Amino acid sequence: MRFLTAGFSHGRALTVIIDGFPANVPIDLDEVNHDLARRQAGYGRGGRQRIESDSADVLSGLIEGRTVGSPIAVVVWNRDTSLEQLPEVYAPRPGHADLPGMLKFAQTNARPILERASARETAVRVVAGSFARQFLRQLGIESLAFVRAIGEVELRDEDLSDWSFETVKRSTVLSEVFCPSPERTEEMKRAIDQAKASGDTLGGIVEVWIRGVPPGLGSFTQWDQRLDGRIAQAVMSVPAIKGVEIGPAFANSRRPGSQVHDPIHHSPERGFYRSRNNAGGIEGGMSNGEVIVVRSAMKPIATLGNPLDSVDVRDKTSTRAVVERFDTCAVPAASVVVETMCLWVIACAVVEKFGGDELGDIKRAIEDYLNRRSELWSGE
Repeated sequence: MRFLTAGFSHGRALTVIIDGFPANVPIDLDEVNHDLARRQAGYGRGGRQRIESDSADVLSGLIEGRTVGSPIAVVVWNRDTSLEQLPEVYAPRPGHADLPGMLKFAQTNARPILERASARETAVRVVAGSFARQFLRQLGIESLAFVRAIGEVELRDEDLSDWSFETVKRSTVLSEVFCPSPERTEEMKRAIDQAKASGDTLGGIVEVWIRGVPPGLGSFTQWDQRLDGRIAQAVMSVPAIKGVEIGPAFANSRRPGSQVHDPIHHSPERGFYRSRNNAGGIEGGMSNGEVIVVRSAMKPIATLGNPLDSVDVRDKTSTRAVVERFDTCAVPAASVVVETMCLWVIACAVVEKFGGDELGDIKRAIEDYLNRRSELWSGE
């Protein structure tokens, strides 16, 4: 499977074409639109979110609410279509794609660069990821995403007495910053307010859990087939994401191996399992059957109310960077994009591992695979 996107931030629309998606997957467009609404939500968003009301307009690939195996084309129309009226940009913004893109494509005006590099493009990525979510749910695979940190305010393990999948997901929905702790939610909101008052921005950390993933997705046999590498690439492709770890990887690097690696156990009811999950559900580039845990670090939004120094590319004189509309904090929204990108990678790995052009064939292939692995190690 693959998808391609097209469109400008202030153009007529954004478009995604999804190719190779299995047939007979029921798709609820209300759920797709719900994911789009989540991407627009979150405390600290800017004025663009009050203009747009994103919804998915499916042009092809669905008939009577089901995929049919042919390419899926979806458009998200922009309400703000002011591209032709917007000013040219000659003072590139530090931290954005402006100057590298101008140099790459020999442009003296950053407008064509920033219109495509804008994080608004992630709206149609969320569409593709929402399709993947609904496909994976048919296979018993589900996910959640929440905010671990905004600025210096961080959710600690001791902040929650119940870290179960259901409780974290339910509590996250109730938070304006998508953090499952009410106390940390209020602290994060205060930090965002302070940054906004000073014309500054904040980044943070988001965490994604995916459970029900069968063991053996990905491979150790070639570098580009490793599941953790593919997840990292997909997540790092999200604008402003500058770091990715599987499980508590950076904390693990400071611990001895005896405290890091996950002991293996077996029972007739559970089969092989681990008593802890420091590996984040991936070992040797392959899923191991435990919950996949992905954490990613988002830098602060690069457009600032008090802009940094820049250079006018026309005469090379010092100036201030241009100010476009911007969010004070988009970490909650990023959690939705990161989650859907992770789901896309898992969906691709499922289709590659189990083959089949149709949902029923894939279900039967997974069931047969799990049954045969169980018989292989049962001793019978």
